[in-house]
Amino acid sequence: MTNYGKLTSALVAGWFLFALSASAAHLFKNNAAQFGLGVALAALVPLVMFAAWFAFSERFRQFTLSLNASTLTLAQSWRILGFTFVVLEARGLLPAIFALPAGYGDMFIGATASMVAWRLANPAHRRSFIFWQALGITDLVVAVSLGTTARLFNPGASMEPMTVLPLSLIPTFFVPLLFMLHVISIAQASAWKDASDRVSVRNAAMPCSRAGGASTQAQA
Repeated sequence: MTNYGKLTSALVAGWFLFALSASAAHLFKNNAAQFGLGVALAALVPLVMFAAWFAFSERFRQFTLSLNASTLTLAQSWRILGFTFVVLEARGLLPAIFALPAGYGDMFIGATASMVAWRLANPAHRRSFIFWQALGITDLVVAVSLGTTARLFNPGASMEPMTVLPLSLIPTFFVPLLFMLHVISIAQASAWKDASDRVSVRNAAMPCSRAGGASTQAQA
């Protein structure tokens, strides 16, 4: 597991450096004022690789499920910075159809992440924990969807600030990374259910075992 931790850290660091250097070289900048192919590939390729690795490698899957659920959830706290989208919308730099839902959605997830990590990241609150993680995924999907379709609803809308530094790091690195953390957290919570079910079955079987033992002793 330690090797997987080092490998994963190295891959994430390399991914970040790629997104940073590519952004600095203006590879993601789109003069058409919308998300371009470069941004889409930078976001989708890591997600596809993660999905394949998680699905086909049992050891990698075990490594991800061994991570601390509270720590993974706390990583979502930075999304409180979603107020940046709201500020840029107020200054006319981002379209409202994207900036307001994405901004307020991120602010909600970021503001509640600490509470969820502290109170809900345990088997006793499994359903609430999964629900919050699902809300986080929904917020990311809605933001990306609105960002890519903003010009369909408002032909004059410009998403250019999201294709240059520093905001270009959001769709090319942070959004897919946080999406992965949500998926891992939900997978962990599903394992909590299995564990709690086994405990319940074992506890239910114990009285029967005691009763059977007592009956045997009585017959003796």
